[in-house]
Amino acid sequence: MTIAIVTLMLLGYVLICTEHITRINKATVALFCGVWGWVLYVCVGPYYIETLHDAGFQEFLGSRSYSLQAVNEYICQHVFARHMIQLAGIVMYLLATMAIVDVLAANGCFDFVTKLCRSQKSWVTVTMLALCSFGLSANLDNLTSAVVMLMVMNQLIVNHRQRMLLGSIIVIATNCGGCFTVIGDVTSLLVWTRGAVTPTNYTAALVLPALCATIIPTLLIGRKLPSHLDLKRSSVVYRGDDADVKPWQQLLMFCLGMGGLWFVPTFYRLTNLPPFLGALCVLGVLWVVNEIINRKRILSDQPLPIRINRSLQFEVMQMIMFFLGVGLSVDILIEVGAMKHVALWCDQYIHNIYILSLALGAVSSIMDNVALVISGISIYPVLDGNTPGMTEYMQSFVENGQYWHLITLSGCVGGCLLPIGNTAGYALMKSEDVTIWWYFKHITAKVLLGWFCALGIYFLVDYFLR
Repeated sequence: MTIAIVTLMLLGYVLICTEHITRINKATVALFCGVWGWVLYVCVGPYYIETLHDAGFQEFLGSRSYSLQAVNEYICQHVFARHMIQLAGIVMYLLATMAIVDVLAANGCFDFVTKLCRSQKSWVTVTMLALCSFGLSANLDNLTSAVVMLMVMNQLIVNHRQRMLLGSIIVIATNCGGCFTVIGDVTSLLVWTRGAVTPTNYTAALVLPALCATIIPTLLIGRKLPSHLDLKRSSVVYRGDDADVKPWQQLLMFCLGMGGLWFVPTFYRLTNLPPFLGALCVLGVLWVVNEIINRKRILSDQPLPIRINRSLQFEVMQMIMFFLGVGLSVDILIEVGAMKHVALWCDQYIHNIYILSLALGAVSSIMDNVALVISGISIYPVLDGNTPGMTEYMQSFVENGQYWHLITLSGCVGGCLLPIGNTAGYALMKSEDVTIWWYFKHITAKVLLGWFCALGIYFLVDYFLR
């Protein structure tokens, strides 16, 4: 049955990385593989429980007699539930951030981003789009940030080729910005919640490499743009009753939303409660303030409806379902022992974390980086740094070890080598009809140079500061 489960997962991975060819939604594939993997696991549950969880199962049985029902109960309560609790926490966090974005968008908090980026001088627009994308994705997930910034770009630029180039900058900046904070990307959030990194150390280690991986491609792509961009005429954004949305309200709500999300790691450190509770706390405060400052409009006899960006909600929900499916798939591979064999093979034949990260980043260009990085995180456990006899290689897998930094950095940046390697790239392909060949011809080499420079900076920072 292990062979059947592994074969199912490999077929799923192939379908995920060929979504642009098969036109089968990768979220559907991931959920199918994740669910049916666990169904197959339960079908032969006694074998896996007796070989991998015998001590815990005997303690669970106590004085009861052995039965198939008892095996299934143990799988549900002690095997599946352990994995699902962690996945559900991240899903709840993503749902909370999606709701926060809806509240901010309803109050026009992203309008000033459009104003900041509006300039006929290409270097001003390029700089502001990259900075805003990098900054937003450090707080929100990179798909949400990319979709918001692509909408901003579409409100500004008329010329299609200019939008393709600027959209590529947005994709790169959002992926790099998301990888240097523990709340900016699904993969970094997973590394944090699994106890592999601490927020301060993680950000300090990756902020300079992430900036380098953003700046170099941005400068090179910006040189392809003309000195003056083809801008659309300025138009008034309508959200219902625009007269009630004051600039100070927009600034207040934006600071509360973004500042609140930055407080989530501190909330976790102070309370030891899951990060999604911190995000829900921010959402609760934001909603209360929203009710107070928009009270007149809410209590009016005929309140005008507020437009909600359904396309953004749909894209984020797909990303959440995809993450859930991939997480279930990787967890079942852990339970059948496949990940342990992969780790042993990597230790024997590669035995170098930089080569591992390069390989993972390269594969991320054709296979979704979320799936690859989650798999990379799950291959190795977080080792105890105080264990005697640890080699230098083993030190890479302790809390805040270099391995956890490198796989998230390489996964996020390497995923930008092609647009099919990340969810933000798929959003660009849908919105601007960007083809894989065009992206490879004009963007890939620039991302590759930025990635290698980022790895070099990480090596230097790690060498001199550790």
